[in-house]
Amino acid sequence: MAEDRASVEEAIRILLRHCGEDPEREGLARTPLRVAKALEFLTRGYHEDPKVAINGALFTEEEYQEMILCKNLDFYSLCEHHLLPFFGKAHVAYLPNRRIVGLSKIARMVEIFARRLQVQERMTTQIAHTIMDEIEPLGVAVVLEAEHLCMRMRGVEKQNSYVTTSAMLGVFRTHQGTRQEFMNLLRNAKG
Repeated sequence: MAEDRASVEEAIRILLRHCGEDPEREGLARTPLRVAKALEFLTRGYHEDPKVAINGALFTEEEYQEMILCKNLDFYSLCEHHLLPFFGKAHVAYLPNRRIVGLSKIARMVEIFARRLQVQERMTTQIAHTIMDEIEPLGVAVVLEAEHLCMRMRGVEKQNSYVTTSAMLGVFRTHQGTRQEFMNLLRNAKG
């Protein structure tokens, strides 16, 4: 680990020189270490298994068969194309099929996938498919709404842009009424 961090720190010094800076000046002298530690924190999801996060909290619940929605789950991630942040809210719903999961585990799963280099589209489907595979519900719906600094700070520089992605599996894909109930719950939550 120490050797890996030393390599990362040297790479940051090279980047600083590339930008025209002196990595040895007082304000930047500890920046390579800080950046290395920040990257370790921001990408810690690579060392965590979202399936493990769920498995310890599955419960049999024969009677409850209505939609369960966790909304406004904050997340922060790094765009894999520019290593710039994107952040926003995740909304995750599922229709149980005799099994429910501890609610905090859904938030934990969002966090695990967010703490990797990502694209929002893939993160959306990873969350949905993991829930579908591990809980085996009748259906899963995931909507992510995010701001991307790669769109705001560089390139097109669109300051008020947001990106919304969705993944609908099972009954959320095949039954318009179930999908509409989910969308109405999201809309009502914001109003």
